[in-house]
Amino acid sequence: MTDETRPDDGRKPSDNPDPQGRPEFLPAGDQPERRPEPSWGAPSGEPGDTTIYGTPPHSFGSPEGGRGDTRAYETPSFGAPYGMSNPAGEGPSYAPPGADGPSYNPPGAESPSYGFSSPGGEGPSYAPPGAEGPSYGFGNPGGEGSPYGFGNPSGEGSAYGFGNPGGEGPAFGHRGTPPPPPRALGMGPGWAPPPPGGMFGGTMALPRRGPSTSFLVVLAIVIALVASLLGSLGTYLLTRPGGGTDPSFNLGAAPTGSTNRPPESVAGVASRVLPSVVSLEVGNVGNTEGASGSGFLIKDGYVVTNNHVVALAAKGGEIKIQFNNRKTTSARIVGRDPGSDLAVVKPDETFGTPEIRLGNSDEVVVGDPVIAIGSPLGLTGTVTTGIVSSLNRPVIAGDESGGAGEEPAYISAIQTDAAINPGNSGGPLVNGRGEVVGVNSAIATLSRSVTNQSGSIGLGFAIPVNQARRVAQELVTTGKAKRPKIGIVLDPEWRGEGVRIATGNRSGRPPVDAGGPAEKAGLKAGDVILEVDGLRLQDGNELIALIRSKSPGSKIEIKYERDDKEHTATLVVSADEEPVPTPS
Repeated sequence: MTDETRPDDGRKPSDNPDPQGRPEFLPAGDQPERRPEPSWGAPSGEPGDTTIYGTPPHSFGSPEGGRGDTRAYETPSFGAPYGMSNPAGEGPSYAPPGADGPSYNPPGAESPSYGFSSPGGEGPSYAPPGAEGPSYGFGNPGGEGSPYGFGNPSGEGSAYGFGNPGGEGPAFGHRGTPPPPPRALGMGPGWAPPPPGGMFGGTMALPRRGPSTSFLVVLAIVIALVASLLGSLGTYLLTRPGGGTDPSFNLGAAPTGSTNRPPESVAGVASRVLPSVVSLEVGNVGNTEGASGSGFLIKDGYVVTNNHVVALAAKGGEIKIQFNNRKTTSARIVGRDPGSDLAVVKPDETFGTPEIRLGNSDEVVVGDPVIAIGSPLGLTGTVTTGIVSSLNRPVIAGDESGGAGEEPAYISAIQTDAAINPGNSGGPLVNGRGEVVGVNSAIATLSRSVTNQSGSIGLGFAIPVNQARRVAQELVTTGKAKRPKIGIVLDPEWRGEGVRIATGNRSGRPPVDAGGPAEKAGLKAGDVILEVDGLRLQDGNELIALIRSKSPGSKIEIKYERDDKEHTATLVVSADEEPVPTPS
């Protein structure tokens, strides 16, 4: 009896009002006839209505396990959880009205999944009592049911179809004629949709993969480039010149503060010394030739400066002095000493200018901080700072105006790296206490031309203040300065170590003055002086500069060589009442 003629036993077809379609199975190879299409039987497993319950992905044989048609049972699942439940069963889903069980199993069955259990059986698939059929098919009463089909009583059931009683049944109908995959039919109302995935329906979902490393690197580079571009654009927009004004723009008031500085600072020293420093302008009447320099005010309103600054005034020129308060007055020469490049002038007015303090140059050591103050290049009130870079540097200074007829000045100078330029001549070099330790007199230049003066290259030279003190006092008291000497004539052709006393008369003078300091100490012609007060001599100019820096009556210790033997002696410096052009 076919499915179409089975009694429905009171069961109703699907609630879907539309007729259900049936899959069409094409024969594999040449088949003389088309077999009828099977459908699901009654939910209880008994012969019943031909209602189709879904669209299974596989076909099954007869529910009884015998030889049946190859009609496909089109349902999305097999029993629980996707089948009908029995009124007394425990299937998980799709129970008919009034049923308590969650899946379609016969009464007393415990089959949990994917098939129909036989009444009283425990198999996971639809098999008669006593059968051991596997899941997803219907077992044979006496044999082992094959997956997805009916087993044969004496053989093994083939997959996806009916088994042959005497052999292995082909899948999907007749032996050797597998049909194509079934065509899914629609579901009626009240039926569950097909499972979303899994082995027997739908598509298995694959895990999502994150972005690749190369993609992230490229993305990071793009983000960095975009950020750089936006930053550059923002900078341009913020800094580009604007064409308009902003009336509300305000930088605020300047912060409040004080101009008071500690007295030991450069600013504190400069504030005390600047009022005592003056600027000098010297020129001939009716002549464009002139000279400029600096000076400082000492006791009783006298001004100390360099001889080469006021040399033109000695020939009839005029001297104008400008004080730090910018008041000016005329001045006259009191005395000058070309041999030491020092001069003293007297201004007509001092305007209450305070005198400067004089220090002790014998206490100066290399590395002491010093400040040079003057009018370099005519810029009055200029302050520069540096250190003492050397002592007892022999320097020959002359008349910067190019005037002739005056002897050069031999200076045992204080060397400094404070900036000294033309116009600083005669100004004070002061220590950290604001005391004068030197008189700025000369600079080292890279040019030997008189008309092409160069600026400071960090080598300035100052006359020690102890020498300036003695000379200035003599010039104020007598109008002339004494010339320190030891009474010898030097041999200019000597090229060996130290300084040699001449071996014969030179310009009518004997090598050693009779009764002079050298003769009294036992020196003779031809002796080589090696040291003075422990300082090793390099040439004759250095010896002359050292003697000129001493005060008459002071003692010096010398070391000399005679007949390849070294000797020592003590000399007392004397002085000529009248300066002579020949150094001695």
